Amino acid sequence: MNEHEELRRQARKRLKARSSFWTYIGVWGAVSIMLTVIWFITTPDAYFWPVWAIFGMGVAALFIGLDAYGPGRRYHTESDVDAEIERMTGRPAQRDRRDEPTL
Repeated sequence: MNEHEELRRQARKRLKARSSFWTYIGVWGAVSIMLTVIWFITTPDAYFWPVWAIFGMGVAALFIGLDAYGPGRRYHTESDVDAEIERMTGRPAQRDRRDEPTL
């Protein structure tokens, strides 16, 4: 797989994560409204129990959002890989000439 194909694969993965995040936000909102209506119809003067489901889904939304938009969501270049190999071994990485783009 060449670098262009890898970039396209990573871009598709990031777009899917972002789309999934917004789908989850919609589900969270719908479930929150539904539970609040059920609470209001059945026991409006009692303890507001839907808060636990709303809070739990909110925590999940936080982590899904961090996965989709958070730090560390960038493409790693060959120079990043070389730098990591150098850090691990203490000597410069030797690049495979087949991986380099031809002009």
